[in-house]
Amino acid sequence: MKKKSLTVLLVALTGLLFLAVGVLVAADVPDQITIQNTGYKKDKKGPVHFSHKKHHADYKVACTECHHNYENGKNVWKEGDPVKPCKQCHNPLKKQGKVPKLQNSYHKNCKSCHKALAKAGKKTGPFKKCNQCHQKKKKS
Repeated sequence: MKKKSLTVLLVALTGLLFLAVGVLVAADVPDQITIQNTGYKKDKKGPVHFSHKKHHADYKVACTECHHNYENGKNVWKEGDPVKPCKQCHNPLKKQGKVPKLQNSYHKNCKSCHKALAKAGKKTGPFKKCNQCHQKKKKS
């Protein structure tokens, strides 16, 4: 009987440990993200602000929908792995092999998700006009 109780206690404590780690990892997730238009020949549009918290917590968008690290054609990135700046792999100026340009990556990922939601008749964010996502540029 003691062995069974000890096993149940150990399983419960292990579960609490995983839950605590999950909460601590989630606490590092910023509420707001600002995507700056750096690295382009000319900055034509202003930055894009979006709620990381809403996408992650409220809309239940999986982390791997945006964050990735491809090896042999498979995304091996998992929650808790470091998040690299997008332009580390996506060049703002040119496509490199199968890796699309930075702007195309953002647009494909964000706009295609929002379009799919709209097509399914679900509530979605903007995807048709530039100024619905891009803020006005600050005059220098």
